[in-house]
Amino acid sequence: MIKHVVLFKLKSFKTTEEKEAKLLEIKNGLLALSNKVESLKSIEVGLNCNENETFDISLTTTFDNMEGLDAYAKHPDHVAVGKIIREVLESRACVDYEF
Repeated sequence: MIKHVVLFKLKSFKTTEEKEAKLLEIKNGLLALSNKVESLKSIEVGLNCNENETFDISLTTTFDNMEGLDAYAKHPDHVAVGKIIREVLESRACVDYEF
């Protein structure tokens, strides 16, 4: 099994409300992938509630193997959510590991 863990830090927004709306849009878009990507075994999306930390969103997904992760990465619905994220992304960190 493969666990894919990603952290996203978003760019600054003019208002807190604007940022919260974008965070929810991203979270909902990512969670919707669970019904669309066959190789995706589980997904969890967390929005940071600790203002002392750097990253805004955590994404944890699991796959049977690296081929499943690759299929997820290329899936059109995943690519579409990725585009939304990239428009507001400041930085990203990722780790993939076997468990």
